Amino acid sequence: MQLTPELISSARVLVVGDTMLDRYWYGAVERISPEAPVPVVRVTRTEERIGAAANVAYNIVTLGAQASLLSVVGDDEASRILEALVAQTGITPYFGRDPQLKTTVKLRVIGRQQQLLRLDFENTPENEVLASQSATFEKLVPLHDAVLFSDYGKGGLAHIVLMIAQARAAGKVVLVDPKGSDYARYKNASVLTPNRAELEQVIGRWTDEADLHTKAHNLRTALNLQALLLTRSEEGMTLFDAEGELHVPALAREVFDVTGAGDTVIATLAAMAATGMTLRDAVPIANRAGGIVVGKFGTATVSYSELFAAH
Repeated sequence: MQLTPELISSARVLVVGDTMLDRYWYGAVERISPEAPVPVVRVTRTEERIGAAANVAYNIVTLGAQASLLSVVGDDEASRILEALVAQTGITPYFGRDPQLKTTVKLRVIGRQQQLLRLDFENTPENEVLASQSATFEKLVPLHDAVLFSDYGKGGLAHIVLMIAQARAAGKVVLVDPKGSDYARYKNASVLTPNRAELEQVIGRWTDEADLHTKAHNLRTALNLQALLLTRSEEGMTLFDAEGELHVPALAREVFDVTGAGDTVIATLAAMAATGMTLRDAVPIANRAGGIVVGKFGTATVSYSELFAAH
């Protein structure tokens, strides 16, 4: 199929999952603290960005596709900052608010272009708010071409089993960025996109490529998946599907920061799948997007022109 900006602009992806606010404090490191053997960072600049599922949705709209974001946040200052940032991106937000929930904030302290420290502020949402989001999900599914679940293990996907069933019954492509060692809840999805460490947690270590192929296909069959996409950092990525394996080598370029590269890969895959493209055709494009984004600092995105200029 011929991919055009017009085709991508009509693709609609529903992103469901945990959102967070990424805070960056940048500063100069000129001395060690007299109180403890730690660097003193004199903060000179602060920045706030949308993270987790919100960053996945941002990657989709940056490519030129349409993204809706279904998530649960707290009723706090961080959630209002997050909502304002999301509103600026062109993402359509559907936020459930839970006054008992603390919106997840990841604060990174950066000195000399290096991350020195990360502080996480978070807790888990109540089931009542998640249940109300299930009703919203049911209404949104028919309006989208693909559904992407971005699981960060923060509790926002308590109803994922039912949601996958509804999306598949509606004939939608279902993509999951998984978390944890229990993949049973992702059964019947179209494709899972674990990285090496995540897949090892589930199938154990593999001794060689043949062993990996056997274990990956066994998992794919057990979970009734259309495909399993293993992202392998400098080794590229491998798609396991009914036809066998499709391996795409990593693009040789300087790796500056891998933060959010997985978000970019699954976002690109979802946007392409939403146009009607097959997963086999979409994987090399997603690989290219991941290769571009690791050359940028922090959670970053890739535009349509960047992606296809690099072709």
